[in-house]
Amino acid sequence: MGQVIHVAGTNGKGSTTAFLRAMAEAAGLTVHVLTSPHLVRFAERIRIAGTLITDAQLSDRIDEVEAANQGEPISFFEITTALAFHAFAQVPADLSIIEVGLGGRFDATNVFASPAVSVITPVDYDHLEMLGPELSKIAWEKAGIIKAGRPVVAARQLPDAETVIVREAEDLGAPLSLMGQDFDAWEERGRLIVQCGDRLLDLPPPGLIGPHQYANAGLAVAALLTLDDDRLTEDALGRGVAGATWPGRFQRLTKGPLAAMAGDTDIWIDGAHNPHAGRALAEACARLAARDGRPVTLIVGMLGRKDASGFFAAFADLAPRVFTTAFHSPNATPAETLAQAARSQGLKADAVDGVDAALREALGGEGPRPHVMICGSLHFMGDVLALSPDTWPT
Repeated sequence: MGQVIHVAGTNGKGSTTAFLRAMAEAAGLTVHVLTSPHLVRFAERIRIAGTLITDAQLSDRIDEVEAANQGEPISFFEITTALAFHAFAQVPADLSIIEVGLGGRFDATNVFASPAVSVITPVDYDHLEMLGPELSKIAWEKAGIIKAGRPVVAARQLPDAETVIVREAEDLGAPLSLMGQDFDAWEERGRLIVQCGDRLLDLPPPGLIGPHQYANAGLAVAALLTLDDDRLTEDALGRGVAGATWPGRFQRLTKGPLAAMAGDTDIWIDGAHNPHAGRALAEACARLAARDGRPVTLIVGMLGRKDASGFFAAFADLAPRVFTTAFHSPNATPAETLAQAARSQGLKADAVDGVDAALREALGGEGPRPHVMICGSLHFMGDVLALSPDTWPT
């Protein structure tokens, strides 16, 4: 598997992983990646030396893992993790980037005694029924990927989360680099500036859209620099930052039936589904609106256990028109319940039946056509992308 980078956190795990992979591959490293969840196809979770796992590889490896398990109880994520690690072991690679599934301390991926570096993205309130309810408890779960004597790089954190992460690193003698204290990253004249110690890197803007992606990209840069690999030049890091892709995260839809319905109106999808992610999405949407003065309309589908009111509160200043819908999941929040959550935050919201109906409503109003943002559960984003093979992640 080569060296391992282990990534935990509440928001930004997937984007940070995408930046890590893109920069490492731009530098010529071969990279295995495990991420979750998948949007359309299971194979999206497992990338072997740069390529999604094939059906043949999946078939062979799952038979071998099931045989080794000998019928013992095992969860879906546990067998997925075992399958991925077994597949990685068959193919040499310089680096394996492993994204935590849930939490960190007791996650199935947390089996590495000496990762090259542990990475902790922003910790916030999510999955409270399993990890919370206190932020300090959530942070304790995430900090479980920190290992004795091994480097850890962490994003800016809320004070309660930072305290827990600092204490865990100190207890384990793990060298800790905190964004905003030991390194930093910011946008300057549209460029990504990263300061790590006595190094100041001037990089292109991130390939992923949204002001929050400057922080995610900077976190990934700081993590890779701990590897002290001569191949990770400033040029390679810049090409990777600019070329990173991550489906379902502020992704513009230019193909498929919804894009055809929208015509020349821009339509986007983003898997923001909690208050922290909502704030980042709201800021990115505000920039879209400021660019040309056109309004923003949200089409939202969310799982029932999410803090919908907290998500919509992030959009109070932007005041977008909101259409809510359910999607193909038994755990999807009823559309009217979501609409009521939006109204509770002062937003004009209507429940509709299906994303296509919501899009027709969004495009049919008076005035200039809006920027349309389809957002909420990643399961909902997967349903949207699954509408056409042209939009399947690769």
